[in-house]
Amino acid sequence: MITDKHIKEFIAQAHRVGDAGLTVCSSGNLSWRVGEEVLVSGTGSWVPELTEEKVSVCHLSTGEVLNGVKPSMESGFHLGVLRERPDVNVVLHFQSQYATAVACMKNRPTNFNVTAEVPCHVGSEIPVIPYFRPGSPELAQAVIAAMKEHNSILLLKHGQVVCGKDFNQAFERAMFFEMACRIIIQSGGDYTVLTPEEIEDLETYILGKKGK
Repeated sequence: MITDKHIKEFIAQAHRVGDAGLTVCSSGNLSWRVGEEVLVSGTGSWVPELTEEKVSVCHLSTGEVLNGVKPSMESGFHLGVLRERPDVNVVLHFQSQYATAVACMKNRPTNFNVTAEVPCHVGSEIPVIPYFRPGSPELAQAVIAAMKEHNSILLLKHGQVVCGKDFNQAFERAMFFEMACRIIIQSGGDYTVLTPEEIEDLETYILGKKGK
């Protein structure tokens, strides 16, 4: 059951995203699962200045709007990801400066593992989704499919989407992916990436995925 406390926390997290410079004006949206209900930023809302009147409450399984506030046009993939991923409670989407710049590059990189934080927190493989009109069923389907097994994706000519068990994890993934994209842009394309052996070493000794 969503309470006023949940709504206040959701608004605080939206402002946090804005304060970090990940989104501006009416670009971007976020969602948070609370039991069988989901808080979603409202359509046309400014995430950095989100107010209670622009917070939509939806039923997770049906998508029914429970409080009369129309959710973001991207709510289709927010709800879809949350349905497919019981381990995930937060989905963030925005046109952050450097990730969006990379998403618009002609010679786009395919490997983002420029620092250890990327494979450790963002994911060693970042799916790239072809351009679909924002808010379209095609975009929602593509995002949902890609995020069944990944936590971060890049949308061509659009931006990034990340998910996490809570706001901190999702925020961390977004910031580290943005950092990787900034390194790629600022290097002018002259950069190196971690080798498969270095990534395996991180997975063993940092993430503890394999026995030493």
